[in-house]
Amino acid sequence: MKHTYKIHGMTCNGCRDHVEQTLNGIKGVSNASVNLEKAEAIIEMEKHIPLKVFEKALEDDGGSYSIFLPEDAEAAQKHKTKKEEKRANQNSSGTFYCPMHCEGEKTYDKPGDCPVCGMDLVEEVKTSNAATEYTCPMHPEIIRDEPGACPICGMDLVPKEVDESAENKTYITLLKKFWIAVAFTVPIFLIAMSEMIPNNPLYDLMPMKYWNWVQLGLSLPVVFYATWMFFERAYKSIKTRNLNMFTLIGIGAGVAWLFSVFGMLFPDFFPDQFKTESGTVHVYIEAAAVILTLVLMGQVLEARAHNRTSSAVKELLKLAPNKAIRIVDGKEETIAIDKIEVGDKLRVKPGEKIPVDGRILEGESSVDESMITGEPVPVSKAEGDKVSSGTINGKQTFVMKAEKVGSDTLLSQIIEMVNKASRSRAPIQKLADRISGWFVPIVVLISVITFIIWAIFGPEPSYVYALVNAIAVLIIACPCALGLATPMSVMVGVGKGAQNGVLIKNAEALETLNKIDVLIIDKTGTITEGKPSVEKVGSEDFSEEEVLQYIVSLNQNSEHPLADATVKYGKEKNSEVLKIKDFNSVTGKGVTGTINGKKATLGNEKMMEEAGASISEALQEKISEEQKKGKTVPMLSVEGKVVGYVVISDKIKENSKTAIAELQEKGIQVIMLTGDNHDTAKAVASELNLADFKAEMLPQNKLEVVEKLQAEGKKVAMAGDGINDAPALAKSDVGIAMGTGTDVAIESAGITLVKGDLHGIVKAFHLSEKVMSNIKQNLFFALIYNTLGVPIAAGVLYPFFGILLSPMIAALAMSFSSVSVITNALRLRTAKLIKK
Repeated sequence: MKHTYKIHGMTCNGCRDHVEQTLNGIKGVSNASVNLEKAEAIIEMEKHIPLKVFEKALEDDGGSYSIFLPEDAEAAQKHKTKKEEKRANQNSSGTFYCPMHCEGEKTYDKPGDCPVCGMDLVEEVKTSNAATEYTCPMHPEIIRDEPGACPICGMDLVPKEVDESAENKTYITLLKKFWIAVAFTVPIFLIAMSEMIPNNPLYDLMPMKYWNWVQLGLSLPVVFYATWMFFERAYKSIKTRNLNMFTLIGIGAGVAWLFSVFGMLFPDFFPDQFKTESGTVHVYIEAAAVILTLVLMGQVLEARAHNRTSSAVKELLKLAPNKAIRIVDGKEETIAIDKIEVGDKLRVKPGEKIPVDGRILEGESSVDESMITGEPVPVSKAEGDKVSSGTINGKQTFVMKAEKVGSDTLLSQIIEMVNKASRSRAPIQKLADRISGWFVPIVVLISVITFIIWAIFGPEPSYVYALVNAIAVLIIACPCALGLATPMSVMVGVGKGAQNGVLIKNAEALETLNKIDVLIIDKTGTITEGKPSVEKVGSEDFSEEEVLQYIVSLNQNSEHPLADATVKYGKEKNSEVLKIKDFNSVTGKGVTGTINGKKATLGNEKMMEEAGASISEALQEKISEEQKKGKTVPMLSVEGKVVGYVVISDKIKENSKTAIAELQEKGIQVIMLTGDNHDTAKAVASELNLADFKAEMLPQNKLEVVEKLQAEGKKVAMAGDGINDAPALAKSDVGIAMGTGTDVAIESAGITLVKGDLHGIVKAFHLSEKVMSNIKQNLFFALIYNTLGVPIAAGVLYPFFGILLSPMIAALAMSFSSVSVITNALRLRTAKLIKK
């Protein structure tokens, strides 16, 4: 019988292969075929197998995949929720992932090696610092949340040492094994190389045959302890058919070592061309030991480099303090940061880090926000202003109210976004995946062909040449460098962006940004500061006080920034808020309601047309004059007649003009779309030297513009900050949200700018350009390395130049190939994202 099931959690072919192997391993399954695109599995079975059996098999495999019947639509959501809960519970023990993303976003709850490529799993940086714990130096079982005296011996408690990261533990473990391997490999190498010394003094002590046994004895700790993990990974890769770098290393070094042992035990089995003048078989124990030690050295260097690729996130994490000063009933107390609750009053002293997100209640100061926004100039903060976790207070003290704590703070969200983006796959990685899929089988085939050709056509001893060159081919090939090319650049680039206030949601957005032809920008909150203020109120038939009362009353229930400005202005003027009925908000146009039994409407020209309101020529002329100055002028109509207006100005951000000019220099067409009237839009566009702009745009109009440009074959990026921008942000090839905007806009975008200005867009474009350039460099180096290295190892230069590549040199080159890719990716940490 045959059944079809839906599979959730697969993101790549590695996932597909893994699920397929797991399902085929279940007793009673005759064949299981998994389709990645359709996210389904077709399972043939001798007799019906309950769904729970499949669920348990996938659960035992790590729980990252789920299987359910096609009609069970809720299962996918349950799996997603369960996965999120699991990750939340893992926060204390750690979350690990493959640096090559062989299985997409799959994570593990303990360190180890990737089941696909065999590489050491990397620990994800946690989103929050653990609170400092205190312990007694004499009685370590005593652990407290705060300093004090030991209840047993009375000694002062000291801060407990924080557990080192799993990455660092891996590095230290590998380093210890490396030095052990070196200690035993060096004497092996010296013994083997002594053959080149005339009248070798070692042979005066005992014959070569016995020195070979000494080499074998010295190689045992190298093979069976220091580098045994390579053979375990090679065996696992062959067993699961996930051929990788360790497959080649295991076969190459393993063949050399086993051949040597067999030759020492059964020398008569081999023909004379395999033997030395003294009658012993040529052994390659030193080659195997040196190869394995050099590969281990490469792993040590990689582990050290991996630690540095996530340094940007770790630096961000260090920004969050462990302690805070809370004010309770007028008294100050020092508490751990994880004890802070929403609504708590906190005192921040000069030079201290701000513990959580909130608003200033008392006092004022300047705050250094460079670690989050990337801007070096301190920002002045006063009562009512927002402050963010991790930023540094200036020379004054203030009291703040906690509004967001724990994982809800901006800093925690930045770290979480960086973690997710670092594990995401850029489309360009598909090229490397396709090549890697064929790489190892082709290299093994080339190695076999090399052996055959050298055995038939090579000089004497031909079989010795054949064996050495075949091993060299296996050893020099490095699919690891190819697999690391993209994820390493993405990881470092995403971290670099976070340090400069550019938050990347996924690697695809970063890659697509490099192909953008057109950038669409909103006006309010993007080009302008998004902090509108009322300049004046005009009226006709009604008094200015009455007009203001109507405007404030209508805007009392609106969330638009312009509405906030009018309400604030009304409070300053002590304007009375009138009772309103039948309130309605029309996105992109305005608001309506009934006040004192009269139908009142506030909004733009389209809103007035919709309300059928008439306007006198004198009033229209006054409004037009203000609009031509670049001001926004909402109109108020009562009972079908425009009786007043309010003039609102929103200052253009200082760097908007230079940012737009720089984007235009890069060949990007910049278009401004705004819901404001034509005169206001024209005035702003003129000041910014923008030739392309459209006014009176509703959300659907902005969406239509994006779709039209895409239909023309253009790659479109959209930058905005409001709810009305969300549809266009989601539809564009790359959505860029201003961090000062709404959550809806940020959720719809692939890139978020913490500071929320056009200068950040320039940084994002530069970052995309540099990351993609770095990825292409890595792919080129990895491909050219293998394209040249494998033929040289096979011996193509021997007929012309007499050059052969020793397997030991091949191992050294292989080890440094992946390290060079990581080192090149690390150059992004020093990249400049702004023009000086």
